[in-house]
Amino acid sequence: MNATETIFALALASNLDPEKHFHFAINQLQGLGTVVFSAIYKIPCRDAVGADYWNGACLIRSQATLQQIDSLLKKLEADSGRVRPSHHISLDVDLIAWGPDLSTMQFNPKKMPLPLDVQIPMQILWPHALFRHPAHHYPVVYLDDCFSDAG
Repeated sequence: MNATETIFALALASNLDPEKHFHFAINQLQGLGTVVFSAIYKIPCRDAVGADYWNGACLIRSQATLQQIDSLLKKLEADSGRVRPSHHISLDVDLIAWGPDLSTMQFNPKKMPLPLDVQIPMQILWPHALFRHPAHHYPVVYLDDCFSDAG
């Protein structure tokens, strides 16, 4: 890895036209550097009010700064039509952790503790103790080979 590169761990979710919004997010994120995506899981809404979510994760190796990534994630959500507050989420992209390598990642304290819908897809990419979860039965959503068949 280049000394100026950072790994960013992101969680992605959508329950409003999720196929469209995942395609949009994938296309935008791939321009940042080397990206590896998890499988996408269909998981019920945490508070049982909204529709089921598509949940995925990715690891991006990029020369972007933390501030650039943070700004881009906010722009992706806005460009997708994200409305707050709402139970109809076009796109939610959260920065979970970042660092020079997976063994020295810094977790985003604003996202802790990590909910199950983040743990399940992230564990596919990064076998860390914070992503261990009980066995689940959530189905995998296949999206035109954009995501790996890691699930």
